[in-house]
Amino acid sequence: MKLKTRLIITFFIIICVPLLMTGLALYGFSQFQIRTIENKFGITNVTYETLSNSIQLLNSMTSSTFETMQEDAAADPDQFLDGVYQDALNEKLSAQSAYLIVRHGEQMVYCGSDRNVTKLFQELPAYGASQESADRGTYIGKDVQAFVKQLDLEFSDGETGSAFIIMRVSEMLPQVKTMMRNILIAVVLILIVTAGLLSAWIYRGISAPLQSLKIATQNIKEGNLDFTMEAEGDDEFSELCRDFEEMRQRLVESQEEKAAYDKESRELISNISHDLKTPITSIKGYVEGIMDGVADTPEKMDKYIRTIYNKANDMDRLINELTFYSKIDTNRIPYTFNKINVADYFDDCIEEVGLDLEAKGIELSYINYADKDTVVIADAEQLKRVINNIIGNSVKYMDKSKGFINIRVKDVGDFIQVEIEDNGKGIGAKELPNIFDRFYRTDASRNSAQGGSGIGLSIVRKIIEDHGGKIWASSKLGAGTVMYFVLRKYQEVPIS
Repeated sequence: MKLKTRLIITFFIIICVPLLMTGLALYGFSQFQIRTIENKFGITNVTYETLSNSIQLLNSMTSSTFETMQEDAAADPDQFLDGVYQDALNEKLSAQSAYLIVRHGEQMVYCGSDRNVTKLFQELPAYGASQESADRGTYIGKDVQAFVKQLDLEFSDGETGSAFIIMRVSEMLPQVKTMMRNILIAVVLILIVTAGLLSAWIYRGISAPLQSLKIATQNIKEGNLDFTMEAEGDDEFSELCRDFEEMRQRLVESQEEKAAYDKESRELISNISHDLKTPITSIKGYVEGIMDGVADTPEKMDKYIRTIYNKANDMDRLINELTFYSKIDTNRIPYTFNKINVADYFDDCIEEVGLDLEAKGIELSYINYADKDTVVIADAEQLKRVINNIIGNSVKYMDKSKGFINIRVKDVGDFIQVEIEDNGKGIGAKELPNIFDRFYRTDASRNSAQGGSGIGLSIVRKIIEDHGGKIWASSKLGAGTVMYFVLRKYQEVPIS
């Protein structure tokens, strides 16, 4: 589950659950307190309205006692002056959170409270103010804050007086106070439990992926990439873990590529060192021969000098390949693309290549099947490098006394296909897929006759692919090899 969804759910739970649980707690506690009040004070039909109206509740609590006092007053008002009756009545009122005060004339003859009631007594209603109703009373405010029910009396001695049921509002209804306290405690507990559960729920969804990320970063910090991060969820942290795993895989690939690159670089240095050492050794040998006077005839001198020249050319070619390889590796091959007429370009190219092959005793044939006006967009110099590298490879691995190279140019729809075929020793089926890889050579011995840096065909592939073309080969051991590459034809697009 996404973190955003969790937070939305948490928001609504924080609002709804406490409200619901508080409502249930309020209902449960109020029902309990209503039953308690009914049982303790002998009240019936207590409702939420009664609980919220303290005056109404106070009236209800002492209604039955007041009615009994009315009956006793009608029978014998003098008994309100009797101490035994007063104590019994006060004890009954105490159970209802009230007490009794009896006034005889202007004097207080009985007080059921042990507190100082001087101020209260002074505020009590005068004789005749009684409403003579069980469900009515008088609220005295100011500092007293008491609810009073008054029953007027006419004693046998001719004096008047009153019996008062006093209920102090500040001391009344401990059950209601308890209920409110319990509800407050319940609300606090509900909020704490809800927040705790939601925090645990959110933390559990975050802690596991964070721990995985922490372990992964520690592994990477220590250079250990041999681990896997698994994330099955669809939340943001799982997505982050999957991105981290992808980053780890790329780091592994980068590390492997670097190792392969280092290996290739070492191999290149080894190849170049070996292949430079061979012509340098030959050059030194022939120079020493000249210096020692071995070349004592014009013919020998000419042979020595030509050999030195050829070996220097081999060194120059190797150095050029190395320089060009560095440009390939940094994608800085300088291309100059132009429109090239295929027939004219290959005619000139074959004429130039033919002279070198003729000198080496290799027969060259060339056929152009494409139209004379066929044009491609290419870099003439780099395309020439492609042809020279392919032909140079053919010459290098030529093992026949009478060698030949056939070059064919064909029109294959939107492309020009060039085929360069030789009758050399061929390439094995297992080696054929690797011949365009850098530093790959079918001849592992690297003898001086074949040598090479192993990057010639990789340069060819890079150039052809940069031209938007493709190169491949077919070969048969002992019979020869055919190199194919295609270039897209240039076509004019008519403007409407």
